[in-house]
Amino acid sequence: MAGVDAGGGESRSHKKGKKKRKKRVGIRIDMTPLVDVCMLLLTFFMVTTVFNKPQTMELNMPPNDNPVEVPMSKLLTLRVMPNMNIYWNMGTEPLNKIEMKDLRKFLIEKRRGINDLITLVKIDRDAKYNDMVDVVDELNLAEITKFSFDPMKESDKKLIAKLGG
Repeated sequence: MAGVDAGGGESRSHKKGKKKRKKRVGIRIDMTPLVDVCMLLLTFFMVTTVFNKPQTMELNMPPNDNPVEVPMSKLLTLRVMPNMNIYWNMGTEPLNKIEMKDLRKFLIEKRRGINDLITLVKIDRDAKYNDMVDVVDELNLAEITKFSFDPMKESDKKLIAKLGG
C-alpha cells in the first residue's frame, strides 16, 4: 500500500567538519485501494439513488368515426387571448370576461351547479404555452376532469371584439 524508498544517496556536503545531513527518504503511496473504494462508493450511490418518475397526464381521445354529442346546457367555453384575458360563456349565453385570479372560484361554482360539466378551452394561436398550462392547472384544481381543446376561430375573435376585448 505504501512503500518507503531508503535508497543509498550520498550527503550533499563535501567539506569536512560540517554536520552531515540525513538521507532523504522517498515515500510512494499505492493508489490501488483508493480506486477500489471510489468505485465501491460510486456503485453504492448509483444503486441507492431514487430516480424521479416522469409526470404524465392521461388523455382520453374520442374515436374519429363517431362525433361526440354534448348538450349546450352542460358546455362551458373558455376563450383565452394572448394577453391572458379570459372570456367564458355557457351554451348560447353572451360572452363574459373573467380574470385569471377569479377563474378557480368560478370553475368550482360552475362544477357544483352542473353535473357532468364539460369545458371547451379555445386558445388563441398567439397565446403563450404557459397560458394554456395555467388554465389546465386551474381546471385540475377545480376538479374538472372533462375538458377539451379547440383552436380559436375567427368567429370567436369577432365575438370578443364585439364585447370590446
